Amino acid sequence: MISERILSTVVATLGNKYFKLDPRDGVVLPDPQPGHKYMLYMHVPFCEVLCPYCSFNRFPYREDRGRTYFTHMREEMRMLADRGWTFEEVYVGGGTPTVMMDELAATIGLARELFPTIKDVSSETNPNHLVPGYLEDLSSLVQRLSVGVQSFDNGLLKRMERYNKYGSAEVILERIRSVAEAKLFKSLNVDMIFNFPGQTSEMIAHDIECVKASGANQTTFYPLMVSPASRASIEKTVGHVDYKNEAAFYHQIYDGFCGGEDPEFLPSSCYTFSREEGQMIDEYVVNYEEYPAVGSGGISYLQGSLYINTFSLRDYSARIDAGHTSVMAQTKFPKRDEMRYRFMMDLFGLSIDKKAWRERFGCSVAAGLPAEYAFMKANGAFDRDDDEMLTLTPKGRYLMVVMMRQFFIGVNSLRDQARAALPGDEHALIFGECPSDDGCPKRDRKSVV
Repeated sequence: MISERILSTVVATLGNKYFKLDPRDGVVLPDPQPGHKYMLYMHVPFCEVLCPYCSFNRFPYREDRGRTYFTHMREEMRMLADRGWTFEEVYVGGGTPTVMMDELAATIGLARELFPTIKDVSSETNPNHLVPGYLEDLSSLVQRLSVGVQSFDNGLLKRMERYNKYGSAEVILERIRSVAEAKLFKSLNVDMIFNFPGQTSEMIAHDIECVKASGANQTTFYPLMVSPASRASIEKTVGHVDYKNEAAFYHQIYDGFCGGEDPEFLPSSCYTFSREEGQMIDEYVVNYEEYPAVGSGGISYLQGSLYINTFSLRDYSARIDAGHTSVMAQTKFPKRDEMRYRFMMDLFGLSIDKKAWRERFGCSVAAGLPAEYAFMKANGAFDRDDDEMLTLTPKGRYLMVVMMRQFFIGVNSLRDQARAALPGDEHALIFGECPSDDGCPKRDRKSVV
């Protein structure tokens, strides 16, 4: 569709303009603002095996490397506490946060001690950790659990190099079903991806039915997001990516969960669906406008700026040992782009409160973003558009999916830039080769944390 192509181009152009890494010494997070509510993001950059399509900061897991890392991340949390930060929720992403359960437990325990206002902790995990020993520990630590599945098609799992790591679709489904039946968590999310090369509507229908059969009370279907650096790896493993079927797949997914007179699920965001209201695992920060991040590769959004933490494990340790946080770069949005960001995130969460918008920005949505508002309105994106609220039509929801896809491709390009700057030995841990013809210095090989 023409509107989708125009939107993709515009968001990509803006991303290329602002998502440029400029590492500088002395960049620090701002202090918390009185009266604001925040979520804390923790990043655990370790996996047993690295997935070829993942753009997040991640390294092959090794116990000594992990223990050193968790120790430093706890120290970084103490730095935030010393500056007066408080949090209502914690989200632990990765990588694989559950790769070291004792360290994760110690870290979450410290977070609750430092920030007693925490109500809920959310964590990601992988299907291989849905086993009795892990589940007992997890249920005492977190209230909201998100399981990375991506697809219930065995052919796709093999192409994604996940079949051997995590088991067949049938095994994964049974594990999720057992967790759901045990009611160990306040919210159990099944994390899926759509628009893989070669994926068909029949495969999408099968995924929908498997999610429903799993008993999980939430699912998130992300469109496949291909950053420039991950494109070659994705095309080598799963094939060439295009977007010709994306809209049809999205509407099939939405209707599969939320269509009909008595739908089993309700939309919580443009691509998150929940059996009950209020159960959403806030993976893309819909409920909290701002959030600081701790850990290597974490990204904070505060006061109109993105703050990027160092991707280097060695640099991360050195910064914390020196009494500094791990921030290596800042990308500041001008006011209009801050409005664009809020417009996108609020509508991704299905509505804009026009009164709150005016209080924050001193103008209406239409006055602050005349071109964006006019484009969306002309393309039939708005369902309710009155003095109080903006809400979305089915077409509008898909346009927001497109916008979020391109935005996060832009964010992934920041991650790509941070990874490209890694020293040779750390680059080799991820890619199996050095980024230059000079090879990896021996001193670096031995000193990776």
